[in-house]
Amino acid sequence: MAARSAQPRNRMVYVALTVGLILMVLPFLWMVLSSIKPDAEVTAVPPTWWPRDITFENYRVLFTKLDFPRYFLNSVVVAAAVTAGNVLFGSMLGYALAKLEFPGKRVVFGLVLTTLMIPGVVTFVPLFILTTNIGLTDTLPGMFLPFLAGPFGVFLMRQFISGLPDELIQAARVDGAGELRIFRSVVMPMCGPAAATLGILTFLTSWNNFLWPLVVAQDEEKYTLPVALALYSVGQNATKYGLLLAGAVVVVIPVVAIFLVLQRHIMQGIAMTGIK
Repeated sequence: MAARSAQPRNRMVYVALTVGLILMVLPFLWMVLSSIKPDAEVTAVPPTWWPRDITFENYRVLFTKLDFPRYFLNSVVVAAAVTAGNVLFGSMLGYALAKLEFPGKRVVFGLVLTTLMIPGVVTFVPLFILTTNIGLTDTLPGMFLPFLAGPFGVFLMRQFISGLPDELIQAARVDGAGELRIFRSVVMPMCGPAAATLGILTFLTSWNNFLWPLVVAQDEEKYTLPVALALYSVGQNATKYGLLLAGAVVVVIPVVAIFLVLQRHIMQGIAMTGIK
């Protein structure tokens, strides 16, 4: 009886999950289909789902008339540097807070949690003034150096590393390994799931970042993809929605590809970390 009563409940769960999946996928599908429509059809009322006249003019303009390779490379450099920095420094500080004993450890962890709760817009102006004073405006380092370490990465890695066996670390210390070697050879090989989770979340945030590159980059050669698309998709009379959607499709592709490659590690990291 219990098994029979559980079957309708499972069916309802599957139906709810299917509906949720469809609602999540539909906007992306509409974005892809609209990117191959003329602008007149994109803004037509009532809107059309399937394109009447398929055109790749938006992609042609994106790759030929705009300096797309430069903007793409800028986005890759900034996002890769921010991701690598957060994974490295977040893991190092997370290991120190999880497995090392030092004066002020609780205070440091409290500061990390406090910083995690402060909205980024609060520190935006002071951070821009500091970047300007040290001469990093209108440079790629000015876009990624302020974000090489973040409180979320420290918190995530600290939570994961706290669950690693202390016996392995103690055994390495008995064998004469220093803390840096323990971190490199013992801790990091076991942090693959958490590092993958932190990497994809950080890459996604940095890749889609718009406001900071818009303010720091004053020369067109330093624009990232979101900034370039937002500025060049606005014409004299109206926004070029087809070009904007085509650019959005190109921007989404690297994130989706990275997620598919690291999907297993990401799910494992979320499950094991569980934000304990």
